[in-house]
Amino acid sequence: MTEAHLFVIGILLAWMAGIRVYLTVFGLGLAGVLGWLDLPPALQVTQSWWVLGTAGALAIAEFFADKIPGVDSGWDLLHTLARVPAGAFLAAATLSPDGQLNGVALAAGGGIALTSHLLKSGSRALMNTSPEPVSNMTASITEDAVVVGGMALALANPVLALVLVLGVSLGLALLVWWTWRKLSRGIRSLMQPPQPSPTPRE
Repeated sequence: MTEAHLFVIGILLAWMAGIRVYLTVFGLGLAGVLGWLDLPPALQVTQSWWVLGTAGALAIAEFFADKIPGVDSGWDLLHTLARVPAGAFLAAATLSPDGQLNGVALAAGGGIALTSHLLKSGSRALMNTSPEPVSNMTASITEDAVVVGGMALALANPVLALVLVLGVSLGLALLVWWTWRKLSRGIRSLMQPPQPSPTPRE
């Protein structure tokens, strides 16, 4: 695998960690165990059964927690402390064939993970303002599918996976902007004092 492919995979791993960190770690370790991907030295720890078991159990817990309105936002807030460092590590470890993590790669990976995390958590927080639970469930299942599909596509065609990730990120950003704009307009209309009714002429 070329350095360009490794660079793209590093970006994709950081982006996916910002959405589903445990599923990303589990999928990466499983790919290494099954021989689908020759992991760099710094990432070979994800192949251990202890890491696979822990990440798998937490991925299952996240699968259910992320589908409960309100609980998902609390989970997202708590896991800011896990997703961003994990994304930084995954990106840097992918680009470190000697196992020595590069500071620039750590910063870039952390920034990418933070961006996808904020887009995910921001869109879900705005969705929770709606009483409709189906939209929350649909969004969560879509995120699961995007991470699983993105992981598979990253191994088969990293460049195409990166293009799709950029498209999804742009779509999420537009969704957050549109929802926030609609919500802020509704709040402003509620805050405006009622207009006095015109007095009838005699």
